[in-house]
Amino acid sequence: MIEIPYIEGDGIGPEIFNAMKKVIDFAFEKTYNDKIKWIELLAGQKALNTTGELLPQNTIEAIKRYKTAIKGPLMTPVGSGYRSLNVTLRQVLDLYACIRPVKYVPGVPSPLKNPEKVDIIVFRENTEDVYAGIEWEAGSKEAERTREYLKEKFGISLREDTGIGLKPISKFASQRIVKKAVEYALKNNRKKITIVHKGNIMKYTEGAFRKWAYEIIEEKLKDEIDGKIEINDIITDNMFQQIILHPENYDVIVTTNLNGDYLSDATAALIGGIGLTAGVNMSDKVAVFEPVHGTAPDIAGKGLANPTAMILAGSMLLEYLGFGEAQEVIIAALKRVLESGKVTKDLALLMGREKYLSTGEFSEKILEAIEKDTV
Repeated sequence: MIEIPYIEGDGIGPEIFNAMKKVIDFAFEKTYNDKIKWIELLAGQKALNTTGELLPQNTIEAIKRYKTAIKGPLMTPVGSGYRSLNVTLRQVLDLYACIRPVKYVPGVPSPLKNPEKVDIIVFRENTEDVYAGIEWEAGSKEAERTREYLKEKFGISLREDTGIGLKPISKFASQRIVKKAVEYALKNNRKKITIVHKGNIMKYTEGAFRKWAYEIIEEKLKDEIDGKIEINDIITDNMFQQIILHPENYDVIVTTNLNGDYLSDATAALIGGIGLTAGVNMSDKVAVFEPVHGTAPDIAGKGLANPTAMILAGSMLLEYLGFGEAQEVIIAALKRVLESGKVTKDLALLMGREKYLSTGEFSEKILEAIEKDTV
């Protein structure tokens, strides 16, 4: 028996978690004749209702102890003192690498003519840039002092009604995300890594990210990748054009936080949307798996949520723990169900279908596909 800690999540979290749990349990028992013990950890609204805290220290310590977890989407209640629970978890656990695989599944509507060419892994630096959160509101004392300092010391004049933000990007954080991307590419036989940046304009942050990426590759990783992986780089705005026009040219993407945020959702749109995309936030010691979409409170409790991303997150977790055979069983069954057109409302609308399955019915179809090896 293996133990897997989980955070149920807010909004549609409980529905998609239960759907995922059924699929993971069934595939795991069928493949290994063994069971999973699920260990609930509290965070978000459920934690607040139960303990009076949004993110109890016990939850953080448990994730550190188990070194892995899976979570549903979390909503930060207004006035809670947290800007984002998701960001807080990433920071306190130093989950510096946000990794999102994006691969097309046949049968799902896509805006591309040839969506089958999409098979991209996005590595997003997860601790700096906008996540560092250094920002001052226009008219605040901090903004005024900063504006005066810039004018006095550097001769830089800003309008009085200017909000000011700092964009910290360090050599340390830049190089460790690049190293993580290289390690992944080598392990998974990926042939190309593209460094995405806006270094033509932001020369000492985005440009430095590019420079430091090439430095660590040249100084410490060259022998490992020589002849195995092609390294190149591209300006961020051009990247958005290229992934639409020529997605087949991109394999592993490594980039800064904000660029990665944009690109993760943009690449997901190429395969049908973020409802079909999962990811992992990880350090060198801890990995937390999750769907990349939000809590969708407008449809919570109505059985309309698509659990695909949550199921994919669970399958990624199994592969990470060394149970790749069960992951393959789940992915194969999920593909067969999606190709059959027996889908939840969001995908049915994209397919032009009037009939659709509930969250629970969709997960049952996957169970049938695993059991019968068909749909």
